[in-house]
Amino acid sequence: MLDMTQDEKTIMQNHIGYWTTFLNKGIAIVFGPVLDPKGGYGIGIVSVDSEEHLKEIIANDPANGLNQYEYYPMRAMFKQS
Repeated sequence: MLDMTQDEKTIMQNHIGYWTTFLNKGIAIVFGPVLDPKGGYGIGIVSVDSEEHLKEIIANDPANGLNQYEYYPMRAMFKQS
């Protein structure tokens, strides 16, 4: 995160803008960088109707190719409206 090239910074700025649209639509609940001392990475929690929807979001992410993605289902025990 601290040694990105200018091109990588531009991609990541576009990545943030991309995910902000999903935040504004209520699809992304939260997202952002994790400052792990072993190496930084990002995390996001999303609410989607299907795995295919999530795959489409990832496929269209401007940082796809720069970032690697893993996703896992989560059962929400409590959701505040």
